[in-house]
Amino acid sequence: MIPEALQQLWKELAPYHAKLIAVSKTKPNSDLLEAYRAGNRLFGENKVQELVAKAEALPNDIEWHFIGHLQRNKVKYIAPFVALIHAVDSLKLLKEINKQGAKHQRIIPCLLQVHIAREEAKFGFSPEELESIVHHPEIKNLTWVNIKGLMGMATNTPNQELIKEEFSQLKNLFDKLKQQELPAHIHMQELSMGMSGDYKIALTLGSTLVRIGSRIFGARNCQLNA
Repeated sequence: MIPEALQQLWKELAPYHAKLIAVSKTKPNSDLLEAYRAGNRLFGENKVQELVAKAEALPNDIEWHFIGHLQRNKVKYIAPFVALIHAVDSLKLLKEINKQGAKHQRIIPCLLQVHIAREEAKFGFSPEELESIVHHPEIKNLTWVNIKGLMGMATNTPNQELIKEEFSQLKNLFDKLKQQELPAHIHMQELSMGMSGDYKIALTLGSTLVRIGSRIFGARNCQLNA
């Protein structure tokens, strides 16, 4: 089932030139290997400990994306290898990522998370904070960080018009920043939005990265059984 699900998703994404992040959190390594053998190389995890364990056990050409809320004291564990950190939501976190990038002598790609949902539980910069952070005086010194774009999560709702409105807001912010003169290590290239329930809407509004788990691997497991 996993190979068939991937083939269908790749077919849907192809006209939009978007990339698929297979969200493998809580899934056993056997499931990830099945997806890997089907041709998938981009996987997303939201727990540092689980990500590190899987990275050590699975093929080294996998591109690991950290898609969850990242605590500053956990950055050091993924800094040596993570391909993209999707959800940077504070200047303090950016500074820590920069510090770990310098330590490991590698520039770490990141996305800035924007709070677009109506749900208070979601993390991220407000649109006003986003504008402030990209022009913050300290940003120009964070040369071990490569800010590649924005990430956002829509409200968990069946209301497709609301989801469309929220994704449109994020796309407008992305396009607005793209027109501005930004520090050399900030590039509006990637727009990470869309999950299993709303990725089709996200694609029509310009998403370049969709984060999909249940449509590939089935319902989430309660715990890792790798």
